Amino acid sequence: MIDTLEAARADAYATPLEEINVHRRELFRDYTLWPYFERLRKEAPIHWCAAGEPNPYWSVTRYADILEVNSNHQVFSSEDGIALSDKPKFQNMGFIAMDPPRHDAHRKVVSPIVAPHNLARLEGLIRSRAAEILDDLPVGETFDWVDRVSVELTTQMLATLFDFPFDERRKLTRWSNVASSEPGSAYVATAEQRQAELMECGAYFARLWNERVNADPGNDLISMLAHSDVTRNMTPEEFLGTILLLVVGGNDTTRNSITGSVVALNDFPEQYDKLLADPALLASMVPEVIRWQTPIAYMRRTALADVEMHGKTIRKGDRVLMWYVSGNRDDTVIENPEAFVIDRERPRQHMSFGFGVHRCVGNRLAELQLRIVWEEVLKRFGRVEVMEAPQRVYSTFIKGYERLPVRLHA
Repeated sequence: MIDTLEAARADAYATPLEEINVHRRELFRDYTLWPYFERLRKEAPIHWCAAGEPNPYWSVTRYADILEVNSNHQVFSSEDGIALSDKPKFQNMGFIAMDPPRHDAHRKVVSPIVAPHNLARLEGLIRSRAAEILDDLPVGETFDWVDRVSVELTTQMLATLFDFPFDERRKLTRWSNVASSEPGSAYVATAEQRQAELMECGAYFARLWNERVNADPGNDLISMLAHSDVTRNMTPEEFLGTILLLVVGGNDTTRNSITGSVVALNDFPEQYDKLLADPALLASMVPEVIRWQTPIAYMRRTALADVEMHGKTIRKGDRVLMWYVSGNRDDTVIENPEAFVIDRERPRQHMSFGFGVHRCVGNRLAELQLRIVWEEVLKRFGRVEVMEAPQRVYSTFIKGYERLPVRLHA
């Protein structure tokens, strides 16, 4: 891994600046992205990639500049989509791909599901499920942490939020993987396959909608959407886009942070020692995990007008990628950002949840699940030891894991 990273560093600094393209899935799969972003932050914090696939794009890589773009929806719009690729239209129709005031109205419909009183109600359920999952794990044998723990816990939670048939909950996992993957990945072979599977998702949720729209309002996401004046008349495409946003947002991000926490503690064993000696450090470790992992690597905006940044002119209609994964490693804002430090002085100083009107609606639920998992792990096991290098997702958008072989120590 060190040799691979050194080769990437040599390439990052040997490549002419105008030819650097950080939107390459192999950089994320092979975990060799860091030197390219390091160079852009130093030499071209606003960087044009004319050869970007499938579209040319600007990269914004410094913390302060990402904050500026993310906070200015009047100039940098979400309406035309949040990923660089031109995915099917319905995948750009959730409220994350809307600007105010429409965004605010749609977001308000589902936000009660993660209100403080509801999180307090869910905490005991999350804990009992985490305990059951962990108690079922084999001590001293190698198994896949992603599937047995990260995916299982978050999929159970997602099924609860939707009031989805619990014994069919792994359909949610599958649809989440399909929605967030590109053709040619481990999950999706072709664009046609992805389209077909997501249509199945839409049909399944449409059946749940039809059941609940004629019933008394319930405390689940489908009922909230079905009984709101804002969302009850969505087109089928808007409905599916909203469902996919909630599925991916409620699943991929948290599950990859749960897996990332194991990777981080094994990469920085002195931090694991610190945690074992003082479990109270979980309070600061949880946001540090989310910074260090950065489960959503970037968000896209589209310029609504010409705007100048760092002497570069971003033209109306240009695509602009805010690289959260780079901003979270900006050493002008975050001290020693490459390191995983569980007692960091300001652990919440990160951009993994976004900023402004688009700040992640489920951020507290994500932190709650991660905290509870580790509280329960620490009650049961000495260490969670990584046995093989993780298999990472072949994506520039979701920064995550397909597989992580681990072994539990009693």
